[in-house]
Amino acid sequence: MSDPGGTPVPLTGNLADLVRAAAERRPDGVAFVHRGSRTSWAEVDAAVDAAAAGLLALGLAPGDRVGVQLGNTPDFPVAYFGVLRAGLVAVPLNPGYTADELAHVLGDSAARCLVTARSTAETALAVVGQLASLEHVVVTGGDAPAGSLAWDDVLARDGGPVESTGAAEDLAVVIYTSGTSGRPKGAMLPHRALLANLEQGRRIDPPVITTDDVVLLVLPLFHIYGLNAALGAVAREAATGVLVERFDPVETLAEIRKEGITSLVGAPPMYVAWSMLPDVGDAFSTVRVALSGAAPLPGAVLHRVLDMTGHHVFEGYGLTETAPVLTSTLMSEVAKPFSIGRAIPGVELRLVDESGAPVEDGDPGEIVVRGPNVFLGYWPDATEGPDEDGWFATGDVAYLDHEGDLFLVDRRKELVLVSGFNVYPREVEDVLDAHPDVAESAVIGIPHPYTGESVKALVVLREGARTTADDLIAHCAKSLARFKCPTSVEFVSELPRGATGKVAKGRLRELSA
Repeated sequence: MSDPGGTPVPLTGNLADLVRAAAERRPDGVAFVHRGSRTSWAEVDAAVDAAAAGLLALGLAPGDRVGVQLGNTPDFPVAYFGVLRAGLVAVPLNPGYTADELAHVLGDSAARCLVTARSTAETALAVVGQLASLEHVVVTGGDAPAGSLAWDDVLARDGGPVESTGAAEDLAVVIYTSGTSGRPKGAMLPHRALLANLEQGRRIDPPVITTDDVVLLVLPLFHIYGLNAALGAVAREAATGVLVERFDPVETLAEIRKEGITSLVGAPPMYVAWSMLPDVGDAFSTVRVALSGAAPLPGAVLHRVLDMTGHHVFEGYGLTETAPVLTSTLMSEVAKPFSIGRAIPGVELRLVDESGAPVEDGDPGEIVVRGPNVFLGYWPDATEGPDEDGWFATGDVAYLDHEGDLFLVDRRKELVLVSGFNVYPREVEDVLDAHPDVAESAVIGIPHPYTGESVKALVVLREGARTTADDLIAHCAKSLARFKCPTSVEFVSELPRGATGKVAKGRLRELSA
């Protein structure tokens, strides 16, 4: 096996320097595979240069935000690393965003440019008039619709190698995640944080990704898990990434066989689906390491995969705000079901009570963390970031067993976690409450066998209303991405409340159990 990391990349650098280094180490090595087409690291590096030059030629200046709304195609790494090499700030965006969601993120980040795909261009162009800051919509995939620029034309402005601008504490990415109040807000990740988490990850033994590995890139690259733990690590090691645009269990197993995938960076729904296929053991014959994150993996699935493939699925835990990985069962002596393992190298972690004091052995406490991978705070003023000593409170509650392994037990925040994506209940409740037949609503997360959790709405209708559950789900689909929409609606006569009048979500969960 090759050296898992080579010379450490200084945390004072630009994340896009990883692509340049990969091209120098393995110019002819395959960087990405997509639908059978192969691109070398030298070709990717040249394309990143062209993207950086082309974006700057549009009049963008270092520090300007650029939305990147692309699927898992070769255009994503070129656009992403091109934005960073130019000293610009990437704002990864879900291609499934509705017009309202897209307008909020682009407007909040004051993005001057958006790179989007032909399939999502119509939605993007529909919101341009609402956004004073958005000057350029660049569309990949051939000719551009009226009012936009073609990505190929931007790349054609190549002027040769571009030296990266911006590094260390300079902002690299603003990635939107749901907080404890209001609409999604942008976590500010500097180059230092992203590079640090890659360096921390490469110190895990056994290494997750090495230069010799072929990595399945099916996790959405607009999500921090796919963006840094997968794509960033592939660039860090000059490995090979196999880009897959959507997860289909049968098709991805075929891809694993065809390309000889050795490293799986996945999420629970993937392993749930694969474990139901009789040929999963044969397909996993080339796999060296299998990871799962973003949500808890059911213990029965972990055992089923082990029985069928001979592979442990190693679970991890992290946050958008920590770039993202904090713990892994790769750090444990044994990968225990339901455990999130132990802190990875370079991450400090402790459990505290509500006063901030360390909890007694075995007692649950909120996870607080410190390390160079922690974000600056939330856009635009770096609010709610680490304290003056560098500690960041995650909002998640866990306990340590007698062997030192962590187990999550609760979330202080009212987030619902659907396939690793954060859903903030208030955002869904605001949409439901806008329906003329709804008096009030409350949203909670309920267990789901494939996605970890799903969204459930409890709704009080106005007197005389005859709206159905299907009507309300369809209403939500007009304003919310699919994963945020309720999968079930329960009509109730009233919502339980505490002494202050606030809806008691804990009692709601009990009533709906």
